[in-house]
Amino acid sequence: MTRILVVEDEPGIAMALEDDFRSEGYEVEVVGDGEAASRRAREQPFDVVVLDVMLPRKDGFEVCRELRRAGVRTPVIMLTAKTQEAEKVLGLELGADDYVTKPYSPRELRARVKAVLRRARGEGPEVYRFGDVEVDLTRCEVRRAGRLLDVTPQEFKVLAVFVRHRGRALTRRQLLDEAWGQGIFVTDRVVDNQITNLRKKIEPAPTRPRYLVSVRGIGYRFDG
Repeated sequence: MTRILVVEDEPGIAMALEDDFRSEGYEVEVVGDGEAASRRAREQPFDVVVLDVMLPRKDGFEVCRELRRAGVRTPVIMLTAKTQEAEKVLGLELGADDYVTKPYSPRELRARVKAVLRRARGEGPEVYRFGDVEVDLTRCEVRRAGRLLDVTPQEFKVLAVFVRHRGRALTRRQLLDEAWGQGIFVTDRVVDNQITNLRKKIEPAPTRPRYLVSVRGIGYRFDG
């Protein structure tokens, strides 16, 4: 059974999260402060940590930092009532896999949990389809309406990163590390140019992107 650690200090919200996840068939443990969260996530195997940012004793950022430094790779979804973009970026850079801003819908949070579980388990089709576009991850081909697109190897790598992390906001640094490789010096502008080129090839209206959307102050997200 999939195990979720919910870290939330507001009893009403914690109870609602626990009930909602249990109704989906998950096993749920709830803790109400950062110190307990850091300890439990290191002591016990969980499949996902749903982590509030504003916590007593230790905030969510510090908990996430400690877990990653300790080598805990459990996917982390951060819950924040704050709208400052810099804090969202900080959470991602500390190793969080996704974030959800309060108020959020239970349906959205369930979808985010399922998405990080799929990624963590390496699940997903070798051929991914969205709209009239088909991405074949094995053959490294992209087709639109059945027609093979002229996509460069680097454009395909960028698109493959998005497909593997669909629904997740990615910083430019994360895109650079995965599509170009760590330690490779490439400017943010090169990333933006790759996104622009891909939009021209896969978007119904490139100037009003439906799939490769910009997340202001963070980077990009693939909504395929």
